Amino acid sequence: MMPLARYFVFAGGALMALLFVADFFSPKAVAENGIHSAGPVDKTTLRIRSEQKFPERIVFDTTQPTIVPKAAQTAQVELPGPAPMPEITASARVRETFAQFSPAEPKKADIVVKKKKVAKAANQPMRFARGAFGTSTW
Repeated sequence: MMPLARYFVFAGGALMALLFVADFFSPKAVAENGIHSAGPVDKTTLRIRSEQKFPERIVFDTTQPTIVPKAAQTAQVELPGPAPMPEITASARVRETFAQFSPAEPKKADIVVKKKKVAKAANQPMRFARGAFGTSTW
């Protein structure tokens, strides 16, 4: 068992045993010095009274109809509607439709793809460490 858990088990057990021993040797409470010495209380005649007075009861009279205010009279003014469109020919209607048309995806301009330049390694001979570490090569 872990040392911390073992400590809690032993210390808790010792404290619990000490409580049981103290309870066994302590004197019991005597019920003669209190309210309970008069005998059992007859709870059937027990009345609880309050000094607080509640407000009077409110009664709503629902027999009379609800008073509804008269609706405010507003003058109804006719607003002028949109002007009627003049009659146009079918070819003019098609031309107007195409004039208002916008494509969902605009054409993309020709994208120039640039090639990445890769640096070339210089033609240098490989070098190996020798001397300080012996004659072996890495």
